Parts: sequence; C-alpha cells; structure tokens
Amino acid sequence: MQRKAYVSGVAALLAAVLTGCTGSSDDGGPSDNSNPGSAGTATQAAQPGKYATLPEPCGAVDDRTLGELLPGVQEMADETQREDAYAGEATLTYDTDRKVGCRWKVESAEATDHLLVDFERIVSYDNAVSDDAQAEQLFATKQAAAQLPEPTVTESGSPSTGPSANASSSPSASASSSPSTSSSASDSPSSGASSPPAGASDLQPRILEDLGDEAFLDDELNSSGSTAKQRTVTVAFRTSNVIVTIEYAEQPVTVGAVPDSKELQDRARKLASELADALGG
Repeated sequence: MQRKAYVSGVAALLAAVLTGCTGSSDDGGPSDNSNPGSAGTATQAAQPGKYATLPEPCGAVDDRTLGELLPGVQEMADETQREDAYAGEATLTYDTDRKVGCRWKVESAEATDHLLVDFERIVSYDNAVSDDAQAEQLFATKQAAAQLPEPTVTESGSPSTGPSANASSSPSASASSSPSTSSSASDSPSSGASSPPAGASDLQPRILEDLGDEAFLDDELNSSGSTAKQRTVTVAFRTSNVIVTIEYAEQPVTVGAVPDSKELQDRARKLASELADALGG
C-alpha cells in the first residue's frame, strides 16, 4: 500500500507539471508557441547602413580633378610617367569591404603635392546600435581628435568660425615645428601646427555645414625639418555609414614660400563635394 501511494503521488506531480507547460492563454498559462525568446517578443535589430560596398579608391578621382590638385602632372613629358601619376597607389588594407584608400604624390617645378583619399564603411555588431549611429559616434571621435577651435558668438548672436578666446592653446592654432603625419581615416594628422593667419577667420579649422551628413575641415602649416613650409588641409565627412577623409598637402620648393591656405582648401573642398555626390550623399 505504501508503494501504491508513492506512485500515485508522483503521477499527480507529473500531471500538474504537464498541465502548467501546456496550458493555453485562455486559462492564463503560456501557450505552446509563446516562447519569451521567440521572434515575436525579441527586440527588433537596428537598421543597416545605406552602403554595403565601397568605391574603388584610385578610380574615385577623375583625371581633370587630379590635374587641378597635382599641377606637376601636366609638366610630365613622358606619357607613361603621367599615366602612373594619375593612377595613384592603393593604400594597404586587409578588408576592402570595410576600408580602402589611394594616395598620389607629384613633384613640380614649384612644389610637391600629396593627396590621400580614404573611405571607411562602418558596420555595427550591436543589434541595438545602427550602422549610422556607430558611424556618427566614430566621426565625433575623429572630429574631437582634430581639436578644432570652438566658434565664438558674434554681436548678432550667430556663431563665428573664428577661434575662441582660448584657441591659442589649441594645437590647431599654435605653431609647431614638428611635421604633420598623414595616414588613413583612422589616424589622420593631428592638429599640431599653426592655422591660417589671424584675421582670416573664414579659413580657420571649422565644421562644414554643406557636406554630407556632417563634416569638418582642418588646416595645418608645418615645417618638415627645414625652412620649407608644408601645409596640410584635411576634409572629412560622413554620409550614412561611410566616412571619407581627404588629406591634401603641398610643400613649395622655394625656401620661405608658404602654400596658400584658401587655394588648398578650395581644391580639397571641391574634391570632397565631388566624392559626396558620387556616393549619393
């Protein structure tokens, strides 16, 4: 009799468990297909970015634009050398779906010009963070690293692009004899040299309002171990989940000559606009 009582107790317990597992929503219990981890209750993944591929970097700049940025190309009498100059050299990358770049270097009778164009496609691996949001965060870090002078407020109440009162302590606005370091979008040159002359507030390093989703321009004047001055203009912009960085530098042959800030900025901004249009941004 004791054994029968034990078996009966186990059977009753199993029946209660099975009833709880298979109960329907009608009696307040979970239904068979109402798994808390099912797609019906899972948080919806963030949207992917607009861009799934990147352009071929050395073909992203047409010969006409390269001729404007690199005047020495027009001085080359040898056709093969000229073609090689236009072709550029792809930067080292381990994943062409995520990061690509191309650089050019051309010498002329007046100066040596360098151009680097870098594309980086941002992908978020967090389902709660979209590719665009991740790219926005990375771009903010890149812009902060440039240490742009903060805009000042004019009498009219509108911000000015000139440096703030303490901008003299900013690397973008202080002189330095160290050369700039040009590389990819992830390690663009730090603002370690003097900016355009005082009074030229419209040429100061600044945020750009009319390029991509967000953009900025940096301008450095460095001496590369000699009395020759090299100016490097950097224009970076983001459109959706792609960050584009342009580094355009010129070093005159003549000792004491200083590259014209406006001329270099205008060329770099024109190229940036062309690349943004080509991306559809």
